[in-house]
Amino acid sequence: MINSYNKAYNNTVKQLIILGFFVLFCINTKSKLTGVIVMAQRLKMKDLPINERPYEKLEKYGAEMLSDAELLAIVIKTGTRSETSVSLAQRILARDEEGKGIAALHDFSLEQLRSISGIGKVKAIQIKAVMELSKRIASTFGNNGKVIIRSSSDVSKLLMEDMRHLKKEVFKVLLLNIKNHLIKQMNISIGSLNASIVHPREVFSEAVKTGCSSIIFVHNHPSGDPEPSMEDIDTTKKLASAGEILGIKVLDHIIIGNGIYVSLKEKGII
Repeated sequence: MINSYNKAYNNTVKQLIILGFFVLFCINTKSKLTGVIVMAQRLKMKDLPINERPYEKLEKYGAEMLSDAELLAIVIKTGTRSETSVSLAQRILARDEEGKGIAALHDFSLEQLRSISGIGKVKAIQIKAVMELSKRIASTFGNNGKVIIRSSSDVSKLLMEDMRHLKKEVFKVLLLNIKNHLIKQMNISIGSLNASIVHPREVFSEAVKTGCSSIIFVHNHPSGDPEPSMEDIDTTKKLASAGEILGIKVLDHIIIGNGIYVSLKEKGII
């Protein structure tokens, strides 16, 4: 009876010892895995091959060879404890739900940017500042600082980047002198373009004050399709007639879409 008891006791001890070794093995393995995970989470840009680092890649090959994510990574400078700046930039660009690509950054507000994990106040401001610079650079052209409007493409260069991403229709007027130098541009209305909102009084009052010799109308289509509607055409004809009475020539009406535009003059409507 005693031998049977001792045998059972020894088997229990062996099982406990084996179990103990198994637990220690699991703990040790988990520690190693955790270490690997931590190392991966602490991956820094300097740990990447030189040819994959945005700064070095730009310096060696030029900015045009970098992807959108790599360029954005240079803007935001740093990533997080768990990802590099490139990975963070890729995650920001992945927020684009309309297929706009890098242009989608124009649509993000500071609050939307800051809602992305890893993007704080400073990074959000850096991104917005760069996007604003891109718009201003795209709209800066002319001679000796003077903007000269000679064609519909000049209007597109001036306003495309500023208006293509707007969520509402904005109706602008460009006031020109006799040499087609831009005197002033101003918003007339925000909302659907129709004769009741865009009234000749509002459109031409400033033109009369400045003594401009000609005027160009510009408005955007938030849908991205610049094809004119019947409302666009009717309103344009009414405004052109009012311009004739006032002695102010309506040169064109440009409709801005997403990267494309339509000139009503080139379509023979004006």
